[in-house]
This record gives sequence, C-alpha cells and structure tokens, in this order.
Amino acid sequence: MKNDDNFTITEVDKDKKHYLPLLLIGDESEIMIDRYLESGTLYVGLFNGKPIAVCATVNLDPDTVEIKNLAVEAEYRRHGYGRRMLEYAESQNSNKQIILGTGETPSTLRFYKSCGYSYSHRIPNFFTDNYPAPIIEEGVTLRDMIYLEKQ
Repeated sequence: MKNDDNFTITEVDKDKKHYLPLLLIGDESEIMIDRYLESGTLYVGLFNGKPIAVCATVNLDPDTVEIKNLAVEAEYRRHGYGRRMLEYAESQNSNKQIILGTGETPSTLRFYKSCGYSYSHRIPNFFTDNYPAPIIEEGVTLRDMIYLEKQ
C-alpha cells in the first residue's frame, strides 16, 4: 500500500456520527466525542472511496484551533495517512495556533513531535477523571492529558 491519488480528504458537514467507528479509535468515549463533534469540523480521509481516517477540530477562539481526534484504521497505519490528515487540518487553519491533547503513549508522542509539535502543558488526571475505565496503550495507563502545540 502506498500513498497515491487514491487517497482524498473531504470535510463532512452532515451525519458526522456515521464516522463514529473511526472516531472511537482516536477517543474511546462516545460521550467525550459528543462534546465536540457537532460544534467542530470533521475531515474524513478516503482510500479508494472507503473512509479510513478522521480528524476532528474545534475552534477555541479566533486564533486557536484544537485537534480533538485524529485516527486511522489499523491496517492503513504507518503509510502516511495520519500525517496527511494532520497536514490537511493545519492547512485549513494556517493562520492559527494549533494545539492538541493526547495521552503519554510513546509512539503517539513521537509521531506528533515528528510533525513539528512541542510540549505545551499537561492536565493532571484528565483520563482518570473523565473516562469510566482505565485506558491502556502500549503498556501505559493513561492518566494526564499532554498538550502539544504548533505555531
């Protein structure tokens, strides 16, 4: 599988919940997704017409946008689709500061660092306070939300 013209990105305005299975890859709680999905912007990545990736953003203020969800179907990971989704969202918000929150999963932090993001701050106990069950990724129990930023 290679990146080619068979991958397109589109903004979705209606029936955003149709993409819930993909959104749940990036955020395990439908309740949390419901907090931002309708008020935000949803970009969907299509490979040969099939939805394989999502990126949801929310404008925090006129100068700042937050990436709330970035997810790629497992079989399509490590082929550049996540990076392309992120770059597309950035291009749609080129005049704004972009922030995002994530857990302390080593591969996720490496990915965002390689995309030019740097540490901003952390929200202690975000995952333990806002999710009903522990979230464990790569052997790490997610506790604090790590915020990253890109100017």
